[in-house]
Amino acid sequence: MTCGLARKYEINSDMGEGFGRWKMGPDEELMPLIDVANIACGFHAGDPSIMLKTIRLCKKYGVRAGAHPGLQDLFGFGRRKIEVDTGDMYAMILYQVGSLKSMLDAEGVELSHIKPHGELFFYMQRDKGIMEAVLKACATFKVPVYASHNPEQEAMCNEMGIPFQGEMYVDVDYSPEGKLVPVAQSQIATPELCHQRALDATMEDTGIDNNGTKFKFGFEGKPFSICLHSDAPTVLENAKEVRRAVDKANQVKFIMEMTQATHN
Repeated sequence: MTCGLARKYEINSDMGEGFGRWKMGPDEELMPLIDVANIACGFHAGDPSIMLKTIRLCKKYGVRAGAHPGLQDLFGFGRRKIEVDTGDMYAMILYQVGSLKSMLDAEGVELSHIKPHGELFFYMQRDKGIMEAVLKACATFKVPVYASHNPEQEAMCNEMGIPFQGEMYVDVDYSPEGKLVPVAQSQIATPELCHQRALDATMEDTGIDNNGTKFKFGFEGKPFSICLHSDAPTVLENAKEVRRAVDKANQVKFIMEMTQATHN
């Protein structure tokens, strides 16, 4: 379970998103179906015991473990708009990722990556100062940052020496501009739709926006990560279908690379 950029198509999922006696997703059943876990760090969900339990599940199933920091919004699950000072934002990211990393260290597991959660992700897209504050904190940990294809954020990551890991979503919609649509404004995706979206993205680098128009993601042949929300009603069925698509895409990619190497 090492850190680093994806070497093949992979599945990531937001995990540990409960609090106390309340539980969101079927984490243990989902773990064997994914490659990467984004672990809630206590602000939008998660508490110390849940964080530690999720890390141990990652160890059990050989899943890479990363930090999933969010806005300080337990009541709204980190999906409400909250204005935050850039200095406070920098400190909040250090605090959340640092707490998870200390637990990972105690369990002998590497911090794989950092992936901003929910409204924090959208806040970063709207506000360059917030994006800079978040990434400045992330740079401390020297691991990849996961995000949807975004040239501005990728350029800022490059300036700070942060590996940028592109990802796409199969269980939420995209706007006609190719931008991610918030969960609350997206249709509920069926397992079959998740499967088709994963195949289209991995095989053709394409998606369908919420007007029904095809668009290019722009991954340019680079391996990327596919995100699944663990709190979706059909997440286990979604994960099985996406796993099937990803395994097929990786097999095709491997055969093409072997064929090319033979010809060279």
